[in-house]
Amino acid sequence: MDTLFDNASSVMTVISFITFAGILWWVYVHRKATDFTAAANLPFADDEEVHHG
Repeated sequence: MDTLFDNASSVMTVISFITFAGILWWVYVHRKATDFTAAANLPFADDEEVHHG
């Protein structure tokens, strides 16, 4: 029974690392700077409408 939990722990560690590496790849390789810039400016979109509207 202990070996089952040891193997499951090892598998989850590998899956977690692959997921983390995939997120890093998605962020840095795709270079979605325009999408991230637009998302970063969303909190300020309402302020511009209030001051200019």
